[in-house]
Amino acid sequence: MLTFLFRRLLNLLPTFLLATVLVFAIIQLAPGDFLTPARLNPGISAQQLQNLADQFGLNKPLYQQYFQWLWNLLHGNLGLSFSYTQPVLDVAWPRVLNSMKLVLVYLVLFYAISIPLGVYGAVRQYSFGDRLSGVFFYFLLGFPSFFIALLTIFGILKLRQATGWNIPMLGMTSDGYDQMGLLGKFWDTLRHLLIPALVLALGSVANFTRVLRGQMLENLRSDYIRTARSKGVPEFSVIYKHTLRNAIIPFVAGIGGLLPGLITGAGFVEVVFAYPGITPMLLDALNAQDFYLIAAFAILPMVFLFLGNAISDILLAVVDPRIRFN
Repeated sequence: MLTFLFRRLLNLLPTFLLATVLVFAIIQLAPGDFLTPARLNPGISAQQLQNLADQFGLNKPLYQQYFQWLWNLLHGNLGLSFSYTQPVLDVAWPRVLNSMKLVLVYLVLFYAISIPLGVYGAVRQYSFGDRLSGVFFYFLLGFPSFFIALLTIFGILKLRQATGWNIPMLGMTSDGYDQMGLLGKFWDTLRHLLIPALVLALGSVANFTRVLRGQMLENLRSDYIRTARSKGVPEFSVIYKHTLRNAIIPFVAGIGGLLPGLITGAGFVEVVFAYPGITPMLLDALNAQDFYLIAAFAILPMVFLFLGNAISDILLAVVDPRIRFN
């Protein structure tokens, strides 16, 4: 296993270097730079512009800017944010943690909903519940998540007016959060996370459920399942210990893509719910052409993708003893 992971790391290095070149080139292709708005401001002198260019290295040739950035990146330094005049890691990491909290809650809800529905659809194929869940979730699949988020906010506002319930829906914390105890802070944050995480989960359940249902049906018709039933194995063990364990293997292989998803945020759902995650900060960085901040959000998911694929390979060997890595 260690030899296999080491080979994967060696294969990653050329990909990583090529990705850094592409990220740098694509960002530089955008018209203007961070100082473009300042140059249009008559209140900023040429000397001040020169000082800013020297401070951020914008007066150097592009190849020097790239190699300087790459050298710092290899040493764990993601650069200096133009907009915040702080190290990128200090600026971005709190937002990364916020997005990770939201995505973790989303994953828990996603699997808690989709796995039971997929198993139910296979065991009770073409039943009323199977057809109803299929129609409902495929209907949701036709709408983008931010549109479902807007409908959810509208529904919550109507529910608030009708019942007077204080249902949190915007931001990450309530007023007076700093005065709460540890348990109170945890519960307040969780209440704010549940609705946007549920919106994300409902928009993703349909695909996973139908694929899991198909995998379950294929395994339920296998000879080893008929043999297990003929030997008197309890139906619960047949479904969850034998069938589900084999049906879930393709999804375990895809876990590698979940880890970068943890730090890429929840997309425009964060914007709609005014959640302080990665996406709002990334949009601001794009608007301000904050090069190092944009590059960090582009490079970090690739690093986490390698880590996620390594974890996925290890879990595959645990779930399916037939898999061996040489």
